[in-house]
Amino acid sequence: MLNRANDQACFDVPAGRMVMTTDSYVISPLFFPGGNIGSLAVHGTVNDIAMSGAIPLYLSVGFILEEGLPLADLERIVHSMAVAAREAGVQIVTGDTKVVERGKGDGNFINTAGVGRLPPGMEISGELARPGDKVLVSGSIGDHGVAIMSLRKGLRFATELESDSAALNGLVAAMIDAAGRAIHVMRDPTRGGLAATLNEIASLSGVGIRLREDQLPVKGEVRGACELLGLDPLNIANEGKLVAVVDPAAADTLLAAMRGNPLGADAAIVGEVIEDPQGLVRMVTGIRGERVIDWLHGEQLPRIC
Repeated sequence: MLNRANDQACFDVPAGRMVMTTDSYVISPLFFPGGNIGSLAVHGTVNDIAMSGAIPLYLSVGFILEEGLPLADLERIVHSMAVAAREAGVQIVTGDTKVVERGKGDGNFINTAGVGRLPPGMEISGELARPGDKVLVSGSIGDHGVAIMSLRKGLRFATELESDSAALNGLVAAMIDAAGRAIHVMRDPTRGGLAATLNEIASLSGVGIRLREDQLPVKGEVRGACELLGLDPLNIANEGKLVAVVDPAAADTLLAAMRGNPLGADAAIVGEVIEDPQGLVRMVTGIRGERVIDWLHGEQLPRIC
């Protein structure tokens, strides 16, 4: 049952533990190749819920609108949110709007909250990575951040580079159907990219992680733009990719399940969890050397998500 009144929603959550998340979106520009702030807000919230293994159900949305935002832009954003929610199989059940003075809001900020249901027995946590586990990514890294930065800097490529913004709950469901109990950790590597995500997992689990540079899926356009701008693809934000740390015995099964979904067609095993009292993330380079992949210090790409 769903009731709406006075910016409130009352709804039923099916049996199981409830998962809830909230996030805010402040991307500039509001519209970019592959999406806009509206679809991004839905995808990001759905993905935050899905990374725990939960099934996303309901979203709320709050708009902070700058005086003077064209109504046509707002309509376009709202429409894209409706389409994104429908495609992800979730309902936007309540919302709110506020208007701030011109020059105080950069067009539109969006805050969301999401509610989902965690199936019984599902245990996926950043603290559960163990030595020997394999590290998988669902596809090419850095697409979203480089698409945004290229738009700001006026860079052009032979083929248009688009944001990877997408709802990953369908991909996660396929992985859980294939070998759900073998998945120890899942994360969507957004702000800070893959480097920040893996450092967080290593810190929470008290382990080290070793990546293999020649296994990392990076598009040529992304690599070229990063070289031009002095950036590292490992630090670039993603909005439609996930990283999973899984039992090695099920790694190939999960990789096949990921590649069977359009959002995981380029999935790869990119490394493994190792014992390391320092909790470092290292990468074996293409020339067989090794370098430490540290947290990003400072904000490399402001207003990216």
